[in-house]
Amino acid sequence: MTASMDGVRARGTHEAVAVAARCGLATRGVLYVLVGLLALQIAFGDTEEVADRSGALSELSGRPFGQVLVWAVALGLVAMALWRLSEAVFGASGPDGRKLTKRAGAAARSVFYAVVAFSVVSFAVGRGGGRSSDEQSRDVTAKVLGAPAGQWLVALVGIGIAVGGIVIIVSAVRLTFREEMDIARLHERVRQGVEALGVIGGVARGVVFTAAGGILVHAAVSYDPQKAKGMDDTLRSFAGTPAGPWLLVAVATGLLLFGVFSWAMAVWPRV
Repeated sequence: MTASMDGVRARGTHEAVAVAARCGLATRGVLYVLVGLLALQIAFGDTEEVADRSGALSELSGRPFGQVLVWAVALGLVAMALWRLSEAVFGASGPDGRKLTKRAGAAARSVFYAVVAFSVVSFAVGRGGGRSSDEQSRDVTAKVLGAPAGQWLVALVGIGIAVGGIVIIVSAVRLTFREEMDIARLHERVRQGVEALGVIGGVARGVVFTAAGGILVHAAVSYDPQKAKGMDDTLRSFAGTPAGPWLLVAVATGLLLFGVFSWAMAVWPRV
């Protein structure tokens, strides 16, 4: 009887984790699709748009049942944080260093999505969550720069973000996302399409993180918090390169495709 009850509980826990994963990945997809679309509008001349999380939430809140949609995003991000937390706590352990690294990465992701979920809740209740990522980045950078060894701390954070972006790019190119997807049962062409979305979207996402980290390091070296940039200004900086707005178009399209890829992960997760 006890073994039977344990089996039922185990199946229930597995199903709950699967639901959390699907909800979290679907929500991540919504945000990246919206940010990608907003960035495309900026690339084609609509400079009033804000291509970051606050801009995406503003877009949602302006739609019918907008407040409900924003709260749904908040709940989806909470689900994402809980899923990653379950990976960190109950994931495989042992002498295998790669397994330990994956658990540490899952813990970091859990914290990240918990912070993002909190910002969305703040937006929903109207307590400062509507501030752009650029404003938040500059304010936090200014506070940290004013602390003892703050310049070094900001530089280290920037380096960490940039390295994280490079890791995202390498992981996308190496197709490591297949470890989190049940794609063995997919038709060959569907699998190839999903993999293409993962590579293109992952590279674009990694490029944005790498650029944001580099910009933060520059702000630390110059001791100027006004040079710190959130996602919106980081994306706009691509339009200021010799490639002009077309580089922003390419990155924005990649972010949009990463959103679609997140939806594919939500449909075929390996949990």
